[in-house]
Amino acid sequence: MAAPEARDDRLLAELRASFEARFGRAPEWGVRAPGRVNLIGEHTDYNGGWVLPCAIDRHTVIAGAARSDGRIRIHSREQSGAGPPVVIRPEASPPRAGDWVDYLRGAVGVVAAESGRRPPGLDLAVASDVPGEAGLSSSAAFSVALVTALERGMGLDLSPTDRGRLAHRAESGFVGVPCGIMDPYASALGRRDHALAIDCRSESVHEVPLPGDALRILVADSGVRRRLTGPGYGDRRAECEAACAAAAAQLAGPGRPAPGSLRDVEPADLPRLAPALAPVLFRRLRHVVTENRRVVAFRAALAARDFARAGALLREGMASLRDDFEVSLPELDHLCALGDAAPGVFGSRLTGAGFGGCTLHLVERERAAAAAAAIATGFEARFGRRPPVFEVAAADGAEILGGPGFPARG
Repeated sequence: MAAPEARDDRLLAELRASFEARFGRAPEWGVRAPGRVNLIGEHTDYNGGWVLPCAIDRHTVIAGAARSDGRIRIHSREQSGAGPPVVIRPEASPPRAGDWVDYLRGAVGVVAAESGRRPPGLDLAVASDVPGEAGLSSSAAFSVALVTALERGMGLDLSPTDRGRLAHRAESGFVGVPCGIMDPYASALGRRDHALAIDCRSESVHEVPLPGDALRILVADSGVRRRLTGPGYGDRRAECEAACAAAAAQLAGPGRPAPGSLRDVEPADLPRLAPALAPVLFRRLRHVVTENRRVVAFRAALAARDFARAGALLREGMASLRDDFEVSLPELDHLCALGDAAPGVFGSRLTGAGFGGCTLHLVERERAAAAAAAIATGFEARFGRRPPVFEVAAADGAEILGGPGFPARG
């Protein structure tokens, strides 16, 4: 496994070469934005709850240079392949086309509206080592990187929160992904060696130190791909909205306002709600209510260095995601079972929305390599293919890089 610095340098070198090959000149600047892993707090963000993600040392990088004709040309190593750059005209306010370039169209629209200025002509080349459709937020990394690239190309000065907020508006409002703020905020505001405790109602963010002297985070890729624009994710959001409306009808009364979101439902309310809600809606509600409490408890366990408790909370969350929220698959179940059985692993669960993607495993530092090998070998024995299992570290959020050689970072 390549060291993060060597992998990052290789990605930037490949990006510069791609830019020169496509546009016939050297790039003038670069930006990058990380993917994320969500430690705990799944499907709570769009229900106004708490989450605990961290940005990771896998990035989407964009190289750019100005053009004089007002057009924006973009080429993506992952999406375009050997094809030509795609051209858009910012002044034309192009409608959504249903392709990957919608992320650029959306970013142009929200940044222009925020700044009151039309973006200039730009050539943009994109490359990424964030696995796509794997639950590591490749789409948010792309959105945040695009907003940061437009910031650099337009000479703006956005805060990290601005970058996350605008990226969320572009992805949810224009592209049509019904996502919460967690992913773009993690990509924009991440801090090395820290997770982010995000209150998705107030949008407040607090940095939470991760005990890297004792723990490592492993990610196992099931190889099953999923799309948040598909029916499963949207169905769960609709079910949560229906569950909230049903709970409000039962809980509202003198001295207690109707819940505005599932965040307002307490664990003590569950016995009263169980016979009153349709079974599927009750299960969705129960997951969100208990998951919010797990986020708070997990943060306390990290602070106390009670890693056994933290691992138990991951396992509880996985059971809830599998049984109550029903977003797991046999591949994800098996990866978690393998992880939990491996010496040195405190706990495992799927990360991201589910329906495929990756699992995370909280592991003793000295046993991470052996645990990764055990997970990969066990999965291969059952499914006939060896999954990527790799270590991730909490990384800084989006940043503008230096000049043509991108020597400066930060």
